[in-house]
Amino acid sequence: MFPNIRIVLINTSHPGNIGSVARAMKTMGFSSLVLVNPKLFPHNKANEMASAACDVLETAVVVKSLDEAIADCSLVIGTSARQRTLPWPLLAPREAAHRVISEAHVHHVAILFGREQTGLTNDELQKCHYHVHIPSDPVYSSLNIAAAVQIMTYELRTTFLAQSQQDLLPRPMDMNNWDYRLATAEEMEKFYDHLQKTLIDLQFLKLDAPRKLMTRLRRLFNRARPDVMEVNILRGMLGAVEKK
Repeated sequence: MFPNIRIVLINTSHPGNIGSVARAMKTMGFSSLVLVNPKLFPHNKANEMASAACDVLETAVVVKSLDEAIADCSLVIGTSARQRTLPWPLLAPREAAHRVISEAHVHHVAILFGREQTGLTNDELQKCHYHVHIPSDPVYSSLNIAAAVQIMTYELRTTFLAQSQQDLLPRPMDMNNWDYRLATAEEMEKFYDHLQKTLIDLQFLKLDAPRKLMTRLRRLFNRARPDVMEVNILRGMLGAVEKK
């Protein structure tokens, strides 16, 4: 039902959680599951916890890195249970659902869920355009991964159904009338590598004292959501700087 929306689990340690996530996804009509370096998969416990959602496990894609999992995605949203030192654009689950549903008909979207104990790393969160925070009770805010996936997929489904009944949802960017598609995560990573190399060559970026420069630049360009032509222009500018 939602082929362009993928759920990405990173370094999941317990196979039962993977099965529970599959069940949560299927109840809301989702089937695209990507696993980044799961500790134990495939596994009988995953099948047991999936119940009648073993088909989601059978089609799950296992990859070695997050970059591989999101390479073709033009919108990446990371779940985060806590505020970071450097703030990132933050959405509530319903806001995130509106944005995902409004874009998923045009390009691939990934929603990231981190490790059971520690969640997503800062480096992983920096690959996201937005962070989403589920407003659980601060007294005990810890959510099981499957519960977090259930909440997000529920919000996505209800948003989709509302849009189907009355097309009143705000669309932040009408991609049907845009001249070029948005850049994918893979294209953005190549741009960031090129940008960092150029800034080092210019001695503008000093690796012994980076002062979060690349993190802030990632935040800037992730917020801008450049299309593929704009990224090509930026890389062409970097190439011209290198030649000079």
